[in-house]
Amino acid sequence: MLAEIFRQARAHNRELGITGALLLTDHYFVQVLEGSPSAVNELYERIGADTRHEALEVLETTTVPARTFPRWSMAEVSAVGHADIPLHALGNEIHARAATALTGDQRAVLARMRNTIGADLV
Repeated sequence: MLAEIFRQARAHNRELGITGALLLTDHYFVQVLEGSPSAVNELYERIGADTRHEALEVLETTTVPARTFPRWSMAEVSAVGHADIPLHALGNEIHARAATALTGDQRAVLARMRNTIGADLV
């Protein structure tokens, strides 16, 4: 099911010009969305209408001079205590992508995402 969600999200995000990162744990998702305010709002409304999601909360909205994840339509996924692993969906499966170097800004945002949901505390 996650592979299908990733596949659909990547395609839809590309159409809307949205980039960002998604972090998953056993219990939580936290996501950074980057794009025009109207596109991000449209996507957030679509996510909110999806019955697979519950208890959505916007933690921060800000304008930045440049995207932190300009090449990522989705996603950088982190497991508790493990390094961040770039993934991509192929058919009904999720595969690890070849490791790519993260920028300092990307590492900082991903660390903040993990800290927000306590992903590194378990």
